[in-house]
Amino acid sequence: MRFTHKWLIWLFVLGLVFSTTACGTNEAAKNNSLDAIKKRGKLVAGIRYDVYLFGYKDPSDGQVKGFEIDLMKELAKRMLGSEKKLELKEVTSKTRIPMLNNGDVDLVAATMTITEERKKQLDFSHVYYLAGQSLLVRKDSDIQGAKDLNGKVVMTAKGATSGQVIRDIVPGVQLKEYENYADAFTALKSGKGDAVTTDDSILLGMEQQAPDQVRLVDEQITQEPYGLGMAKGNKSLVKYVNQFLKEIQEDGTYDKLYKKWFKKDPPKDIPEEAVQKVLKQ
Repeated sequence: MRFTHKWLIWLFVLGLVFSTTACGTNEAAKNNSLDAIKKRGKLVAGIRYDVYLFGYKDPSDGQVKGFEIDLMKELAKRMLGSEKKLELKEVTSKTRIPMLNNGDVDLVAATMTITEERKKQLDFSHVYYLAGQSLLVRKDSDIQGAKDLNGKVVMTAKGATSGQVIRDIVPGVQLKEYENYADAFTALKSGKGDAVTTDDSILLGMEQQAPDQVRLVDEQITQEPYGLGMAKGNKSLVKYVNQFLKEIQEDGTYDKLYKKWFKKDPPKDIPEEAVQKVLKQ
C-alpha cells in the first residue's frame, strides 16, 4: 500500500500521541516513586467522595470518611510518620486512571476492580477487598436478579466496568450512566430507573443510608477483587504498598479497620482466582 502525504501526517500525529502517553506514564512513575514521596514528605491519594463506607464526604461535618480513607491514613503514618502527611484528592470511576497516570496522585484507593484491561494502564497492589457485582432496587421492586432485567433501566457510574457486564449478560437492558454513584442512587430513589448496579460493597452502603426505600438483591453476579492502583512501572511504591498490606493483616490493623466499617470479620481467605488476577500482571 502506498502512503500519501496525508497518511504520513496522520501516522506522525498518532506517533506523537502514543509517545506522549507512554512518556506521561513513565514520568508519573518517576515523580510518584517511593523515594519521591518521602523526599516530598507528603502522600497524595486519590479517593472517592461518593461511596458510603469506603470513601464519602459526610455532609454533617464536611469530612471525608471510610474504610479506604483509614487505609490511606495508616499508610501515610507508616511511610511518613504521621497521617497528617496525607493529602486526599477526589477521583471518580472516570477520572481515577487519568489522574494517576498524569501524576496528580501517587496512588488510587477507590473501589477499583483489578482487570486485565486496567493492568495495561497501571499497576495494582495485592487484593485488599473482595467484592462482587450486584443490584440495588427499590423496596417494592420485583427484581430478584439479573434474569429479571430485560427491558429494565439499569444505572451505574461512568467509567465503571459494571455497565458492560450487565450488557453482556442481559442484551435487552437499558443502561444509564451517571457521573458518580451518588447521582445514580438519587435517580433510583426518585424512580428514574429500575436498578443500580455496581459492587455489592458500594450498594451495601447505599442500602444502609435508605433501608426503608431500597434493598440489595441477594445475588452476586461477578467477583470483584479491589487493588490499590499505582502508575505503570512504579515498582518501588508497589513493593512498599504490598508489604504494608501484609503487615497490617499480620498485626491485626486490617481486621480492626474492616470491623469498624463493615461490622463483621473479614474473610479468612481470598479465592485463588482473585489472587491470580494480580499475580498475572
